Amino acid sequence: MKRALITGISGQDGSFLSELLLEKGYEVHGIIKRESIEDPDHKLPNIRHLLGKIHLHQGSLTDHLSLYKLFQKVQPDECYHLAASSFVSYSFAHETEILNSHFTGTHHLLATILEVRPTCRFFFAGSSEMFGEPSVSPQNEDTPFNPKSIYGISKVASLHLIRNYRQKEKMHASVGILYNHESPRRGRQFVTRKITSTVARIKLGLAKELVLGNLDAHRDWGYAPDTVNAMWQMLQQPEPDDYVLATGKLHTVREFVTLAFSAAGLDHRDFVKTDEKFFRASEKNPLCGDSSKAQKKFGWECGKPLREIIREMIEEDLKRVGSGGDAA
Repeated sequence: MKRALITGISGQDGSFLSELLLEKGYEVHGIIKRESIEDPDHKLPNIRHLLGKIHLHQGSLTDHLSLYKLFQKVQPDECYHLAASSFVSYSFAHETEILNSHFTGTHHLLATILEVRPTCRFFFAGSSEMFGEPSVSPQNEDTPFNPKSIYGISKVASLHLIRNYRQKEKMHASVGILYNHESPRRGRQFVTRKITSTVARIKLGLAKELVLGNLDAHRDWGYAPDTVNAMWQMLQQPEPDDYVLATGKLHTVREFVTLAFSAAGLDHRDFVKTDEKFFRASEKNPLCGDSSKAQKKFGWECGKPLREIIREMIEEDLKRVGSGGDAA
């Protein structure tokens, strides 16, 4: 039986990846924080249904010794590094946290694998934010990186570190450059979940309006379970590599909003307002990914239409709000 270790196991991607690996017969282990172990009902909603089927370990990516001991104990065949701080922030404290989580944490994992389990295959979750303000659209693996946030910078730095381990140490370490991918398990801090959860509250009479930024901003939105499947496929390849994982299709926030309200039987024009404080700087070239390399190498595709993704999110948020759940 193969063993996998997942950082960020309680997030959207970690939960779907856990389900996928369990279906494939893996023994699944995850690293979580102490407060999550002490309060699993509130801290681990995405994997609550998996408790008892997966093995959770308290740990920190910034503590090399604890990772060393954990790898000695688990001896994983595959390691998926999904943990990340997703907020764009310019406070020094938060930037330090992001650098520690992404770069230092990645370094500790790679060094530990080399020391303890050199045959372990490694996946790192990169981001379209690595391209920042791209020179071309769509972007592929050869597009120059141009990050504009500490988040994007830390991801690019981690990618170069991984490439160094791959080249010098012959480690099977791959990077997925992930574009936006959605599901009902998406965190509420993301605009897509803000939209669907607010639509659900409006539908049930618990809210009166939805306030957003630029409705004409474009995004490349995929489906989280499809993206997670690509992570696993990448580690089954004979050679490690880097892959853009995206739909290659752009939709506006306005389209997303229209579809979300429509799925709830409402007209968005009756409820949506805009506020300039939520506007981002205009994009000369939008973030849109070309995943033809992944398609050619292992036949991957992100096939679920955005309309169906949104409908699934709305239906789930209606259930959560209706039962007094976490879609507030």
